Amino acid sequence: MPHHAVHRLLRPLLVWRARHISERMYMLILSVLVGGAAGLAAVLLKNAVHWGQEMLRMGISEPNRVFALSVYPVIGIMLTVLFTKWFLGGQLGRGIAPIIYNTAREGSVVPRSKLYSQLITAFFTVTFGGSAGTEAPISVTGSAIGSNAGRVLHLDRRRRRLLTGCGAAAGVAAIFNSPIAGVLFAVETILLELPAQYFIPLLISSATATVISKALYAGQPFVLITTSWPVDAVPFYVLLGLFTAFFSVYMIRTYHWFDHFFERWPGLNWRKVLIAGAALGGLIFLFPTLYGEGYNTVELLLRGHAENITDGSIFSVYQDNNPWLLLVLVLFSMMLKVVATSITVGGGGNGGMFGSSLFAGALAGFFFARLINLSGLVHIPEVHFVVLGMAGTLAGVIHAPLTAIFLIAEITGGYALFVPLMVVTSSSYLITKYFEPYSVYTRKLTLKGVDVYANRDRGLLAQLDPRKLLETDFIPVRPKTTLGELVEIFRHSSRNLFPVVAAGGRLLGVVSLDSVRDALFDDAHYGTTSVRELMKPAPAVVGPNDNLEHTLSLLDRHGAWALPVCEEDGRYLGFILKSAILARYRKQLIQESEA
Repeated sequence: MPHHAVHRLLRPLLVWRARHISERMYMLILSVLVGGAAGLAAVLLKNAVHWGQEMLRMGISEPNRVFALSVYPVIGIMLTVLFTKWFLGGQLGRGIAPIIYNTAREGSVVPRSKLYSQLITAFFTVTFGGSAGTEAPISVTGSAIGSNAGRVLHLDRRRRRLLTGCGAAAGVAAIFNSPIAGVLFAVETILLELPAQYFIPLLISSATATVISKALYAGQPFVLITTSWPVDAVPFYVLLGLFTAFFSVYMIRTYHWFDHFFERWPGLNWRKVLIAGAALGGLIFLFPTLYGEGYNTVELLLRGHAENITDGSIFSVYQDNNPWLLLVLVLFSMMLKVVATSITVGGGGNGGMFGSSLFAGALAGFFFARLINLSGLVHIPEVHFVVLGMAGTLAGVIHAPLTAIFLIAEITGGYALFVPLMVVTSSSYLITKYFEPYSVYTRKLTLKGVDVYANRDRGLLAQLDPRKLLETDFIPVRPKTTLGELVEIFRHSSRNLFPVVAAGGRLLGVVSLDSVRDALFDDAHYGTTSVRELMKPAPAVVGPNDNLEHTLSLLDRHGAWALPVCEEDGRYLGFILKSAILARYRKQLIQESEA
């Protein structure tokens, strides 16, 4: 929707605000609208994907379906790439990571193209069998709705950030009919904190999206009714947490290995598309469970119909002859899901690891429980371990344990499993974080030097532009300038610090009033003493793009109040003052603290 059309749509809110509606009520109204829009977007995408997949399946006879399913993903990836090339200039910005960066470093300014690009490309990719989830595209779309509503209404950065979180929360809530999990997802992955005044708008937005989803789409893909859990299974819950932790580490590292692998073909490379499509098609041909999101497989596990997983597979004819074949197929499916997702995204498709983590986690939980049961040592309820595996893997992969607990509890009706959920998710999260400090969303950002988990002081400093703090009214002097000439410059300057620069602008040193005070009164040497003899090396030099936290540490280390700023070639640009940094930081802190 064009920017001017959005502005006309939201103009009544601008009028209401002008009539002095309370700020709190104004934000609550906006959270309802953002939640409703995100909920509608989620319903639209999920219904479209389900309708499209059904049409594709009905168009192919059963004997040929396994071959068709291995060809469809190539078509989906190609359509996604073509749309990205023709309508987005080759820039799609897949996944949650760009939204995390937009929120943490760019004042929650999300590109307007994400209002529609994520929905369309995810539809092409997942409908045609791309092995990825739609949760990330929907969450990104919701974030874009919130961010751009804030921009149209000229909200400040803090309130725009809140609406961005409302959109992300609403997207997840609408998919699973899980309002609490939606709020926690926004807090743990997008906002990374929850100021008290954020909670109610987030919850209202999430609840609004849930109501819309419930009315227009079933939205809750899994159902489990349970009333208790066996106490003697606690040791196995701990072991499952350990198992899902190492499985999560494997998924994170595998995903980023493939991401690095596909970076060898930058941009929209058709060779990459064909290689990825062929590889994905081969995987789906061998393991049809990898087709699409895979939630139908999870439903079979929850209903206790695990043996039906092999239906449509080339291995189905051997199932009755070998009771261990199912376990082997489950093992390969859970291990290869992250590979299939990585190939889907790396080859040019669009989707996320959220749904893939749930799918792989369900298989991991089933594999763990069935292996224990086949050993004959003890019998444990497999359906419980399916949902616990989902929670443990999700908590480890996206580093969001609270989201995992409440999501699984809400979407399966398994609130009676709260204690086992806490045991599995906490142990999985802590162990995963030990080996992989950053989630699948933030690992790449961190490798690029963006630490989104930095403390609040670092976050505020990172939002300041060093170039805007540059002071350029320091008068440069030449090394051949005499002491007498320097005295005259002192008289007409408001500064007591002077950079000494060469003819080409390269910084040679600095002269301060305090260091040459005695020489100033020795007028006998006014004509014979030069600045070259009086100058001293700068205690430290910073670059125009250096981190301000680093600059402050240099100022403190050298006991300086100002440091020169130079380009990489040594060319002098100006000075950066400690007082200017602290004053701008204080102003930023006040803006952050406004209710």
